Amino acid sequence: MKKNRVSLGSIFAVFAKIGAFTIGGGYAMIPLIEAEMRRREWISEEDMPDIIVLAQSAPGILAVNMAIYSGYRLRGVRGAVAASLGAVLPSFAIILLIAMLFTGIKDNPTIIRIFRGIRPVAVGLILVPACNLAKKGCRKWWAWLILAASLAAVAFLKISPIYIILVTIAAATAVSMAKEARTRK
Repeated sequence: MKKNRVSLGSIFAVFAKIGAFTIGGGYAMIPLIEAEMRRREWISEEDMPDIIVLAQSAPGILAVNMAIYSGYRLRGVRGAVAASLGAVLPSFAIILLIAMLFTGIKDNPTIIRIFRGIRPVAVGLILVPACNLAKKGCRKWWAWLILAASLAAVAFLKISPIYIILVTIAAATAVSMAKEARTRK
């Protein structure tokens, strides 16, 4: 993170740009947030997984949580407010405009084709941060195994992620305690 003081206007402008040009929601914003913040040297490469984990663990919208945390790191509470307003206002204005106009054109074949074309782009934008997180977070073979098992359990077996997280916590705790007991002997 840069040591000099980042202006509130800069924080707002960066997150407004991200909010205005992202299709697909919070996960699609992750690569843009990372690119913009790293380009300005506001975060390091190692910071991003921590920001994502913290943003996901808090209740609320991922993109807004990331903006709040990032803004707070840069300028405290005022930075959090500037970043969250920047992330939300463009999307809010665009959605409001679409809602006002959409009722008259929602059955238009061109509009339907445009939205069908946007869907794969949104999926791709969501997959990029997921792949990047997997590369950064799975450094051992067993981590890739846990990733694959978790993905299969949620996607194909329809198991709640809550159960997977609880089982993973219990297993990690048991492994850690076993390793600790072995080192004491």
